[in-house]
Amino acid sequence: MKTLIKNVHVLSMDRHFSEVKDGFVLIEDDVINKIGHISELTSQTIDADTIIDGKNGLLIPGLINTHTHAGMIPFRSLGDDVPDRLRRFLFPLEQHMTKELVHASSDYAIAEMLLSGVTSFCDMYYFEDEVAKSSKKMGIRALVGETIIDMPTCDSSEPSGGYKYCERFLEKWQNDPLVTPIIAPHAPNTNNLETLKKIVTLSEKYNAPITMHVEEMTYEMTDFQAKYNQTPIEFLQTLGYFERDFILAHCILATESDLDIIAASNKKARVAHCIGANTKSAKGVAPVKQMLEKNIVVGLGTDGPSSGNTLDLFSQMRLFANFHKTHNQDRALFPAKEIVRLATMGGAETLGLADQVGSIEIGKKADLTLIETESVNMFPIFDPYSAIVYSANASNVEAVWINGRQLVSGSKLVEQKLKTIKETLYSEMENFVVEAKKL
Repeated sequence: MKTLIKNVHVLSMDRHFSEVKDGFVLIEDDVINKIGHISELTSQTIDADTIIDGKNGLLIPGLINTHTHAGMIPFRSLGDDVPDRLRRFLFPLEQHMTKELVHASSDYAIAEMLLSGVTSFCDMYYFEDEVAKSSKKMGIRALVGETIIDMPTCDSSEPSGGYKYCERFLEKWQNDPLVTPIIAPHAPNTNNLETLKKIVTLSEKYNAPITMHVEEMTYEMTDFQAKYNQTPIEFLQTLGYFERDFILAHCILATESDLDIIAASNKKARVAHCIGANTKSAKGVAPVKQMLEKNIVVGLGTDGPSSGNTLDLFSQMRLFANFHKTHNQDRALFPAKEIVRLATMGGAETLGLADQVGSIEIGKKADLTLIETESVNMFPIFDPYSAIVYSANASNVEAVWINGRQLVSGSKLVEQKLKTIKETLYSEMENFVVEAKKL
């Protein structure tokens, strides 16, 4: 099966930032087979099974969301301005989550991501088997991990019950072509020492990546300082976390010595940076400038739909530019092409997928996003990277391919109906809404 995408400005996001204006990409089955200028098209490439006219759009690698909670769509817009939102709304209402609701929410969240050009994501929540099933059904690439937390949850009556769930989950989803099962302890301060040690052993047994919220909360920092005279990152280092494949979400409060620990892991530890959620909750701006100066791998994430309210990376790229330039008082900091890289290749490196996706290169998986340039907000384009970061939004996503399979065409889902997905979610939310109104 061959698909030819022509008349596009190819932004490869490879290490040289190679571009082909008036270019084409030929997909064969699930991989990128050929890239070139339209003048190089031959009868062999023109003879593709499907030919897509990109109409001078921007063809980029699929965007990669390095941290989210797909099951949390029901929480969106609930108590956004309440200071103690986590304990006032989220923890109590999570007790009313069901596997059916998580599945319906995941379908909706993945639809939102696909329509905004996201082709891979990393997830942490409850009933994660449902998130994995939804990912397979919707056709998206995903790292999926069951939350392990030291309290009873909606899918376990025992504190830290997510650990047992995780063991079964890792067994079930090993070697799946789209879904990578991972281990997802909630945070260093919401798990006991015994469980934190067991997680490292479990990671070694299954060679499974770990993702965790780290150094996101001020009370997390003060708690570890009081108990151990260490930062959470220093504490996790003593347990062997930085010898594992470790994705740290947030790191807003990371110290200089913390960054040195991450850097010394030789890219085993990487950072999922969620600028939208971090600044909306007034927690601060993570030291990404210093991270990149220390050669730490960083990718962009949205956090959950309750934390950042949107699952698209266009908003994250713009917020990243605005906040980091202001925070560092340097307009020239982070040129647009570097920000697009964080949303593509940076995300792939963060999730350990860089050998498969993240750039448009021959032999890589055909995970691609086509951004149309005919809308009013996309003219003129002097710099395509600036257009993506500062002008474009999710509605400009024209088409999306994952593994060479077209999942979005004409800004609509190809294989699923958004209306049906939304109606199913609405039906499953009935009891949840009743409980939310009580708070």
